[in-house]
Amino acid sequence: MDTLSNFIDKLCKGGAYLSGILLVSLVGLILTEIFLRYFFNMSTMIADEYSGYLYLASIFLGLAYTFAKDGHIRINIITSRLSKNTNGFIDVIAAIITLCVLAFILYRTILFTYDSYELEMLSEAVSETPLYLTQIVMPIGTILFILAVVAFIIKRLKNDI
Repeated sequence: MDTLSNFIDKLCKGGAYLSGILLVSLVGLILTEIFLRYFFNMSTMIADEYSGYLYLASIFLGLAYTFAKDGHIRINIITSRLSKNTNGFIDVIAAIITLCVLAFILYRTILFTYDSYELEMLSEAVSETPLYLTQIVMPIGTILFILAVVAFIIKRLKNDI
């Protein structure tokens, strides 16, 4: 189980690194657009569109790492007053509910991406980017998030047993 948990942690960290690279790319794209407009009175014509794609990808790829590092908002008014074992039990129940929600999100993002692929949908901007290429990060990020929640459950069950 430790090997699986370590592998999932490495995947989450890889998603976080990729997310960071995408954010730096987003900043670079915006700075390039600003530079070109200010000094040469011209545009890349894709900065607005691709900055949205890069932002979407960075969010989805960073979700799992944020969860693994307890970065998501948690309201613990009630659980802070409970025992460690009870907290562990509540965490596992909440994680199972989270898995159910994430399974639904995964299903819908796969359908969404597949529909874009099947219908050969293109962006309405100048680039006419195939939309499935920009949407594929949603199911990938959701899978990473699911794996992070599974690793969380494994760690909690291991600590409570």
